[in-house]
Amino acid sequence: MSRALFVSNGHGEIAIAARIAGETRGVTCDHLALVGGAHGSGGTLHDVGPRKGMPSGGLIAMGNVRNIARDVSSGLIAHTLAQLKFLRSSRGAYDAAVAVGDVFALIMTLQARARATIFVGTAKSVHHAKYGPVERRFIAKSQRVFVRDEATAASLRAHGIDARAANVIVDLYSGAAPAIDTPFAPRLAIFPGSREAAYADAAALCAIVRELGSRFAHLGAMLSVAPALDPQHMAQTLRAAGWRVDERDDALQPFSLFIGEREIVRAWRGPLGSMLNGAQLVLGQAGTANEAAAAAGIPVVAYEPSSGGKRAWYRARQAGLLGGALLIAGGGVHDAAQAVEALLHDAPRRARMGTIGRDRMGPPGGAAAIARQIEMLAGARA
Repeated sequence: MSRALFVSNGHGEIAIAARIAGETRGVTCDHLALVGGAHGSGGTLHDVGPRKGMPSGGLIAMGNVRNIARDVSSGLIAHTLAQLKFLRSSRGAYDAAVAVGDVFALIMTLQARARATIFVGTAKSVHHAKYGPVERRFIAKSQRVFVRDEATAASLRAHGIDARAANVIVDLYSGAAPAIDTPFAPRLAIFPGSREAAYADAAALCAIVRELGSRFAHLGAMLSVAPALDPQHMAQTLRAAGWRVDERDDALQPFSLFIGEREIVRAWRGPLGSMLNGAQLVLGQAGTANEAAAAAGIPVVAYEPSSGGKRAWYRARQAGLLGGALLIAGGGVHDAAQAVEALLHDAPRRARMGTIGRDRMGPPGGAAAIARQIEMLAGARA
């Protein structure tokens, strides 16, 4: 059987790699995660090479000096060198190598010298930042190039690179997902992310929902607790924030938050597609999950409490990618709740945001299209 190596460079990229691998037939799919310790891909990928979690969770781009310093002090350089050594030792072992993430992931992937290299670029778009001349030099070394939107693909083609649009994020949670039975109306979805900051972010987003609860008699929210997070730690964090937390013996719905006797937030550890199914709006500090919500046509609100309305670089990047599909609510919890309340009362605006999200994220089918190219280049045999 043919062999392919996936090299991912982020938590969302791991999910994208697993989704592509799940569509691939006749190919054994190995996986080196440059970021994080476990992929949680449901068996579609086989972990290989050195893996280690870092304090930043991989968010060290755009000159984030503090995160870089934390990661370096935790052994980032030695870990990267160990991964580089593994990739060089793998030369000749793989029929195809697939870089999922940014150009750094591609540079690392090229070290494996597979028979064919495929680049799945998730980090950049002309809607936010173009690939520069140095990046294009490395991208041109790939036999196949896939980027997140047609405008970005056209920009690369103008520089002689045969790039195609295929946004796998659209495929991550698409299709029929079982609905979650709740009394909430309207029902919100809360995506605090999957990194260490998710615990504090969940507390802030749930505080916004608590404010909204006094204005909507039946409003409630489902809170995503990502596989990388500890639900007990999440429950403790929310209890410390003043919530009444009722824990339950349910792997999918481990706890609920109450205002008096009214349940207003329910934790969820099942498929994110179920959270999106029936949600009127997303409150999210996440990356991939926020973009998946936009792809499903659901308006996304991110909370950015920085003084003076200054956006963190990561949220600014997401705003560039999603455009009008994303509302960034600043100020305090009260201000953010007012912004969300106004959006919930404005159905035409939510519809416009949904349309923009679908347009920006593109159509489904990217995972299957990339998988067919991997099979062809790897010489897969059923």
